Amino acid sequence: MKAILSPLGVLCAAATVAVSLYAPLTQAAELHVMNSGGFTAAYKVLLPKYEAESGDHVDTAWGPSMGKAPEAIPNRLARGEAADAVIMVGYALDDLIKQGKVRPDSRVDLADSRIGVVVKAGTPVPDVSTPEALKAALLQAESVAYSDSASGVYVERELFKRLGIEQEMKGKSVMIQKTPVAEKVAAGDFALGLQQVSELLPVRGAAFAGKIPESLQSVTRFAAGVPVNAVHPEEAKRMLQYMAAPSAAGDVASTGLDPLLH
Repeated sequence: MKAILSPLGVLCAAATVAVSLYAPLTQAAELHVMNSGGFTAAYKVLLPKYEAESGDHVDTAWGPSMGKAPEAIPNRLARGEAADAVIMVGYALDDLIKQGKVRPDSRVDLADSRIGVVVKAGTPVPDVSTPEALKAALLQAESVAYSDSASGVYVERELFKRLGIEQEMKGKSVMIQKTPVAEKVAAGDFALGLQQVSELLPVRGAAFAGKIPESLQSVTRFAAGVPVNAVHPEEAKRMLQYMAAPSAAGDVASTGLDPLLH
């Protein structure tokens, strides 16, 4: 004998079927992201908004885009650490794509970053607006720090040489691993620091002197992609598109990065 459902029972049964069909499509994902320093400030502004809109939760591991540090993103991936997305210097990301570790079709450009200068808060802030002024500031500084990521590689290999002070800087300039350069300057460990502006501005105790002159500038493109072994590739792509969207440009610019016109 067949059971006869009441109208209310029919509605309840239909609702149960609907939930069972659509729940997997709306279920929140637990994303794992590896992020390098340059995009950190913008990421911290945008991420809570994305999580609130999407319902996804994001767990973040931090590390530079390159270098020998164990925390460096390429080294993390080489050890087999899992990630749904990586955010890093564009050319370092391209290397991972060439190595077959990141999906080529997942690459998203996020923002451009320029190099700036800081000194310890409370000390005289040097003029760095022209090549001559920057050269003088570097020569007058008792010690100089720069990062072990893209900006620091440029400073060490190109900037000092272009200013004609390569020999003078060898005895007093140091590449800093892991720790943001501005933190070292704020602590009084170094008199002057160079790093990407977006990594300098958030640090308390450091006074921003300005960007280095455009004629000497090295612009770093930050980009993102999805590793080939990502557990949630589609959700990760949506998150990256959210951070690259025109609607995110204001937040990106507020952190010292230059938004891109997509």
